[in-house]
Amino acid sequence: MDVSNAPYHHPTPWDTQFPLHTLPELFEQTTRNAPEAPFLHFLGRTYSYREIFTEAQQFASGLINAGIQKGDRVGLFLPNVPNYASAYYGAMMAGAIVVNFSPLYTVEELAWQVGDSGTKLLVTLDVPELYQTASEVLECSELETLVVGSLASMLPTLKGIALKLLKRSQIAKVNWSDSIRRWDSVLGNWDWSQIGKPVSGRPTLDAAEDLALLQYTGGTTGRPKGAMLGHSQLATNAQQVAALNPFGAGADEVFMGALPFFHVFANTALLNHAMVSGGSIAMVPRFETKQVLQTIEKYKATGFPGVPTMFQAMLDHPDLAKTDLSSLKVCISGGAPMPAPVHTRFEDVTGVRVVEGYGLTESSGVVSVNPYDGERMKGTIGQLVAGTEVLLLDKEDPTKLAPEGEPGELVVHGPQVMRGYWNRPEAAADAFAEHNGKTWLRTGDVAQWEEGGWLKIVDRIKDMIAVGGFKVFPSQVEDVLQEHEAIKEVLVIGVPDEYLGERPKAFVALNEGADITEEALCEWANAQLGKHERLAGIAFRDELPKTLIGKLDRKTLRAQELTG
Repeated sequence: MDVSNAPYHHPTPWDTQFPLHTLPELFEQTTRNAPEAPFLHFLGRTYSYREIFTEAQQFASGLINAGIQKGDRVGLFLPNVPNYASAYYGAMMAGAIVVNFSPLYTVEELAWQVGDSGTKLLVTLDVPELYQTASEVLECSELETLVVGSLASMLPTLKGIALKLLKRSQIAKVNWSDSIRRWDSVLGNWDWSQIGKPVSGRPTLDAAEDLALLQYTGGTTGRPKGAMLGHSQLATNAQQVAALNPFGAGADEVFMGALPFFHVFANTALLNHAMVSGGSIAMVPRFETKQVLQTIEKYKATGFPGVPTMFQAMLDHPDLAKTDLSSLKVCISGGAPMPAPVHTRFEDVTGVRVVEGYGLTESSGVVSVNPYDGERMKGTIGQLVAGTEVLLLDKEDPTKLAPEGEPGELVVHGPQVMRGYWNRPEAAADAFAEHNGKTWLRTGDVAQWEEGGWLKIVDRIKDMIAVGGFKVFPSQVEDVLQEHEAIKEVLVIGVPDEYLGERPKAFVALNEGADITEEALCEWANAQLGKHERLAGIAFRDELPKTLIGKLDRKTLRAQELTG
């Protein structure tokens, strides 16, 4: 399908070229323009751009005083708290490369990733679970320094005092030493009078050359790989996302910060997006539905990037009907396909538009999205962000383009695409393809063009089920099942079959109060499905496995089922 002449519905022209900057440069520009503007709202306390920028500069000075050199790795083992932003930008100001770690990692997972990345210094929080894990990793890995921030100090004064006096069990007993240091003790000298002036001892950053972030991606098999994202990739993707806003001044936007900052989606669509546009983030430490609803209402959030399970959780919560969501202009759903019934019901119940987008770790976060206003196409991932190109390759032979009009593997070329995988040259070689004199990132996702220039993800190549020589897309089977009123969530995987090799099997979580048997639901579903898509069976689960950011987790489900 020729989509070259299809209308482009985003407010910024596709051929826009964004200036090349480092993230610290963009942060300084925004801060100088409006130093007292709110940047982060956290549990009743508001931090201005000046406050976070100053603390980031002080952290950068402290890192250099501690011996961190340009290119050294500094890790963040943090939930959504204000000093995540200070540490993130501060490490980059010092010339270090940030490494994100999930706060839910076990000791083994954290130690492995610390070792693989060569992280020298790790920032965490005095929450018992985090501190205990981080301190054990300090003992069993090459990690040199642990920096521990105080949660109480980030709260409003009375809340901080109450935490210290009444909830001591929620504060870790830290064994301070030369290698375990307080956040405040690491902060070096820098004050507002120095803004715009060169700082002695700071390395010079090159946006086109220097790495900013190692973002680990779980993948479908084996150990995680660290995607190497430079300043140019992250800064450009943040500007690409900011350019999607059709509503006027970005500084007027308040983003609901429920996605975890350690994930690439939140890093770009929340933190860096707000920073380049001058907007603010109403953040919560983790997604808790009641708190999210209260935060949207209190801070009059205008935008809410999330994953489909977040919107489902809001629909399920009794407080939704009495929460004022009138400030929300748009919700952006990413990370996984949004079931059509959830999409429709959320818009009907709340009156808030939901648009789906697409991206991956290796593309700094965002490749495409439906327009926030005006024409869109539900069930698709919209149109490409400015400056991004895609091709569809043959699913069996990636050296060729997919046949005209047929689905193919989605490959991406653009200024936000990663530079490779950390210490994994062989994996990096497999991740790219050469076509038309350009290098394209292979996504592993199967996509097709819809009429009008809209891009639709059909499935993942590795998730396809081989049924007697035919390829079955589990997402298409899931789409049929989602139409049944009893089903809340569903995942479909391939299970062994002696005759056909594999057959689809569905795992279902039912809506509260739903009353249907597995046999009846399977009979209903198979009547709607094609011959090769028909289910071998349906299993009911109280809940389906989810990833660290709340996406339905097919990989874990498959491992559970196939290993018993």
